[in-house]
Amino acid sequence: MTAVLQRVGGASMSILQEMGRMLIFLLSTFGWLARPPFRIFQSVKQLHFIGVKSTFVIVLTAAFTGMVLGLQGYYTLRKYGSDAALGAAVALSIIRELGPVLAALMVTARAGSAMTAEIGIMRITEQIDALDTMAVNPLQYLIAPKVVASMIGVPLLVALFDVVGIYGGSVVGVDLLGVNSGLYWNSVETSVEWKDVYGGIWKSVSFGLIISWVCCYKGFHTKMSAEGLGTATTEAVVLSSVMILVWDYFLTSVLL
Repeated sequence: MTAVLQRVGGASMSILQEMGRMLIFLLSTFGWLARPPFRIFQSVKQLHFIGVKSTFVIVLTAAFTGMVLGLQGYYTLRKYGSDAALGAAVALSIIRELGPVLAALMVTARAGSAMTAEIGIMRITEQIDALDTMAVNPLQYLIAPKVVASMIGVPLLVALFDVVGIYGGSVVGVDLLGVNSGLYWNSVETSVEWKDVYGGIWKSVSFGLIISWVCCYKGFHTKMSAEGLGTATTEAVVLSSVMILVWDYFLTSVLL
């Protein structure tokens, strides 16, 4: 019994220490973000990597998500004679939940893992130590631009996801299943309110912060081996995805 309690206590302390290190890492990054020199070029470069290069996968995911929602929603609503509300069902589902969550998960899989691997390789090859030697703070030079780019790029990708997803729903509902086009778009216009849009924006900004924070932290503190780099990348993607889903629940409960 004592051994079990020791293991549980040791695991709990390790988790608390890791959470504390992650919080200090985030606060330090924001502290260096407010100090000159401001790495504007680095932020734009990271915005191109996170935002522009993720456009294709976001558009593809959004199109098929909207099409599936249109297909499933039509056959479900038709049972109750409410197929005219298909546009509202698709739009609200995407804007409130699926858009921010799925876009964030796609960015985590494509850009977040790459950020972890990039910073982890720099740690293993001692490039981060070289920055310290040259009196260049790694948090300011490497991490802060990624955080800024994620908090800007992810909301823009979510907006693109929402537009493409709603249009994908109309392609299936209107063009394939015969729902009246005017009814579809009128239900979208009358059902979507600004608070739904604001909620999606807040979610996407916070998800962008979570992605860059977790992925950069795991890469920055990776172990000095190829196996450690692989482990850090896997942990970054899994932890980011779980935190996105958990945080989405809490934000949804607050914003409703």
